[in-house]
Amino acid sequence: MDTLIIGNQPLPERLAAIARAWQTSVPEAAARLDFESLDAAWSLLTAKRRAILRAMAGQGPLSIRAIARRVGGDVHAVHTDVRVLHRSGVIDRTEDGRMVLPYEVIRLDFTFTPKSAA
Repeated sequence: MDTLIIGNQPLPERLAAIARAWQTSVPEAAARLDFESLDAAWSLLTAKRRAILRAMAGQGPLSIRAIARRVGGDVHAVHTDVRVLHRSGVIDRTEDGRMVLPYEVIRLDFTFTPKSAA
């Protein structure tokens, strides 16, 4: 999978998609990370973390220090942000401890309906 979709797909739809992929043995076209709200997504994707993702895009595995140099940030603060991104599944860790952004595309896909906007 080269695409990560970050959105707000309702849990029943998400579970149905997972079950469909399991039953048909056809993997989903993209990885997904769903939140209950856009605010919840922004709490993960802060400006500093988005800068980290941009700095990592297409670069292959990078050390925390290399990422910090690319974003012009403090190593400890970058380490904290990278750890949050890793725990959320947005970035991966290689066997040698470096971090890698495994996606070519990260797409935001949020649906607002009158019911969800209230």
